[in-house]
Amino acid sequence: MPEEIVTHMAEETVTHVSAFDPEDEYRPDPVPEPLPPVWMDGSLRIGMHTSIAGGHLNALESAHKLGCNALQIFSANPRMWAGGPGAGRIAEVDAAAFRGRREQLGLGPLVIHANYLINLAAPQPMLRTRSIQAFRDELVRGLALGADFVVVHPGCHGDSRAAQGVAAAIDSIKQACKRFPDSGMRILIENTAGMGTAIGSRLEEVGEMVSGLAALNVGACLDTAHLFASGYDIRGESGLESTLDLIDRVIGLECVPVFHTNDSKIALGGRVDRHEHIGEGKIGAAAFRRMLTHPRLGASGVEGLVGRAFLAETPIDDPGDDRKNVAALWELAGLKDSAPAAEKGYSMLTAAGKKRAAEIQKAEASKKKRETKKEKR
Repeated sequence: MPEEIVTHMAEETVTHVSAFDPEDEYRPDPVPEPLPPVWMDGSLRIGMHTSIAGGHLNALESAHKLGCNALQIFSANPRMWAGGPGAGRIAEVDAAAFRGRREQLGLGPLVIHANYLINLAAPQPMLRTRSIQAFRDELVRGLALGADFVVVHPGCHGDSRAAQGVAAAIDSIKQACKRFPDSGMRILIENTAGMGTAIGSRLEEVGEMVSGLAALNVGACLDTAHLFASGYDIRGESGLESTLDLIDRVIGLECVPVFHTNDSKIALGGRVDRHEHIGEGKIGAAAFRRMLTHPRLGASGVEGLVGRAFLAETPIDDPGDDRKNVAALWELAGLKDSAPAAEKGYSMLTAAGKKRAAEIQKAEASKKKRETKKEKR
C-alpha cells in the first residue's frame, strides 16, 4: 500500500466574532423623486401654435426659436380624417424623441388642438361616431406625446336644438374617454365665434359641458377673438370685468388654464372667426395688456401646477409675423426682459414659402373660377 500522506494545517485561532447588526446591511440610496418640469412652476406661459410640417420635433424647435415657453400643435393633419381606428398613431421612438427634446427645451404646457372635422354634437349618427373615434385618436396621440391638454371645438347641432347638441357633445366625450388611462392630460372645450349652428359661443353652454364632464376633470380653453365675435366686449375695463365674472360663475376661472390670445378682424358680435395680429384688430393692444396683467388671470405661482398659458393663433402673412406676435404678448404681459430669447430673423414662413403659398392660392382661385364657369354652362 502506498504511504498515507497526511497534511497538517496550522490551526487558526478565532480571536473575534462579530455579531450581525441590521444597520450593517447594504441599503441602496432611494431613487430621488423626479422634480416637476419647468413648465409646472406656476408661472405665466406664453407661446403660439407651431407647425408640425416635417415632423413633430420641428414644432418644438420653432417654438424655441420664436421665444415661446409654451406651444400648441396639431397631432396630425387637422383637415383630414385619419382613415380608421388606430390610423395616424405616432411611433414610440418618435414620441420618445419628442418628449425628450421638449424636456430639454423646457417648453410647456403642450396643447394639442383636435381635428377641425370633429363634430361631437352632430345629430347624424355616422358623423358623430366618426368624430368620437377621431377624438379618441387625438387623445391617444396626445398621451404618446406627453401633452398637458387637448383642445376641441364642441361642434354643430345642425337641425337639432342647441340643448340637444350640448347633451350630445357631453355624451360623445364620455364615450371617447371610456377605459382611457388616467394620465393627467386634460380635455379643454373651446368656445366658438357663433357661426352657423356651432354650440359653445355662449359661455353658459361651455359651462354646461364642463359641468357635465366634471368627473373627467374637463376644463375650458377660451379664445379672445371668439369671445369678441360672439358679443363679449372685452376691450374696456368694465367689459373685461363683467366677462370674467360670468366666466367665473358659469365655468370657473380655475377651469380655464389656456387662453387662445388672438385679436379680431371682425367687429363685436360679428359671429365670424377671423384672427388678427395682436394689437392690430378690433380688440386692440390695450385690452390685451389688461388681460395679460390682470390679477385674476395671472399665474398661480404654485409649484407643481401648470401656469396659465396664453397662446397666439395669429396669421403669418409675412415672414417674421409669428415672432412679432409672440414678442408682443411678452411685452404686453410686462415680461419682456425675462422672456426667452428668440432667434433673430427666424420665422415659420420664409420668403420662398410665401411665394409658394401665393402660387398655390392663385392656382386654387383659377381652378374654382373654371369650375364655376363650367357649372353655369
